[in-house]
Order: sequence, then structure tokens, then C-alpha cells
Amino acid sequence: MRILLTGSSGFVGSHLHQALCDLSHEVIPCSRASGVDFNNMLTAEDWLPHLNDIDVVINCVGIIAETRTQHFRQLHQLAPITLFDACQRCGIHKVIQISALGADDTAFTPYQLNRKVADDFLRASTLNWAIIQPSLIYGEGSKSFRLFQLMAKLPLIAVPGNGEYLVQPVHISDVVRAVLASVTTDNASKKTIAAVGTEAVSYKQWLQTIRNSLGKKPALIIPIPFTLLFMMSKVFWTLFPLFSEDNLKMLQAGNSASAADFTQLLQRPPLSVEEGLKQ
Repeated sequence: MRILLTGSSGFVGSHLHQALCDLSHEVIPCSRASGVDFNNMLTAEDWLPHLNDIDVVINCVGIIAETRTQHFRQLHQLAPITLFDACQRCGIHKVIQISALGADDTAFTPYQLNRKVADDFLRASTLNWAIIQPSLIYGEGSKSFRLFQLMAKLPLIAVPGNGEYLVQPVHISDVVRAVLASVTTDNASKKTIAAVGTEAVSYKQWLQTIRNSLGKKPALIIPIPFTLLFMMSKVFWTLFPLFSEDNLKMLQAGNSASAADFTQLLQRPPLSVEEGLKQ
């Protein structure tokens, strides 16, 4: 199949690109690296020339924090919606949207809310669609996971608040497997699938498990009040976008879901954190 892959040079996109090519699909990369800037793709007409003879569109463009040139509204909402509109006009066979866990009725940050608007548009379309909503994705090539590893190596690990809020990390190989299943079957057709690990763990347990995988003994956890971090993030978020105020609020709220639908799509349980860290 001819597959248009947006965000093909990013963490998720690069893994997907390789996996699709390994299965002999013809992948048409679509990213800033290939000369397509989502900031400039804000009408259906902008997308139409890129959809000639395309069978499947996979959108995995995303940012974790805004910059001076990249904004959630353009990248998570407007560009995807105009892409989906163009797909309808062209009669694209299937569209797969890589969204985010929390882009639902509980959404409360611009990161989540803009993704939700695009997801809702896709659900209301006439397309054959699938929406994959991953929790925290980890694996080779992830900048955020590299930061977690660096934090986990420290003898003292500072965590926001008490560290008891839940995360449900999912390995990149499981996300890729789910997308491939969505491409080659209709098992995820017109479904929103939470892509999560086998079970939710506390944030501090996540860091301790990473530390254990590095062959180190448990570290002392130092709680840092969220109120202090919220104040600090207003000054330092450009240096540490993973810990922007909105990201801290989402972390505090927790990020977990049932793995039942994801397990069905994968045709096996997703990797546990311990299994994923061995990959």
C-alpha cells in the first residue's frame, strides 16, 4: 500500500516508517525534514497534492510543549482537521490518528483539548478511521525517556509532589504493532484505542523500575511540592519543556486506562514496564 506518514522524522514516526518499509509498504514521508511544515498546511487544498494515489494516511505529528514557532492549535488541531477533510474529498481508504491518552471529555490542557477537537472531527467524518491514544511512550530514540533514565541514575531522585500519581507507560514496539494492525486489518475501524502498558504504576515506581533496569539499587525519593514547581516552570519551561506547567498538571492528574482494547488489537498483552525496559 501507499501510505502517507506525517511526522515521519519524529520518535514515533521514525519507528513506524521503518516497520512499514519492512513490510514492503510504500511510505511517503511527510514532515519538516521532507519539506512539509504543518504550520503551513491549514487548508484542505494544501493537502490535496500530497494525497494522489494514497491508500492510507497515518498522522503522528505531535509536540509535548509549545515553542515560538510551534503551537498546539496549528499542529494538534487545525492541520490534522484540514488533512482529514482533504482525505474525505479524495476518498482515502483509511486514516489512522496517533493522538494522546486524555484527549477526551476529561481534557483540561491545551495539549489535550486541541487533540480532542481533531479526534472528534475524525470520528464525525465519513472516513474509515482509527484513533490510537498512547500513554507515555518509551523506547529507543525517545528524548523524554532518555531524560527519565538520566533522572533515575541519580542517587537522590526528586519527584513532583509525592510521586504516587499513576502513569501507564507503553513501549514504542507495542504502539507500532497496534498501528500496523490498524493498517492491515479493520480490527480498530471506527474505534478509539487507549495504548497503554499492562498496568498502571506510580510515577516514583516508574523511575525506580528504570533505575533497577540500569543495575542500580533503589534511590531515595525527594518530594518537591507542585506549587513550587508550578512557579519554577513559568521561568524554566523553555529549558525543560517536559516539565512545563501544563505537563506538570497532567502528570499530577494521572494518565492510565484499561488495556483490554489494546490487548485485543495486539492479539497479546502489551509489554509490562519490566519487559519493555529489556527491549
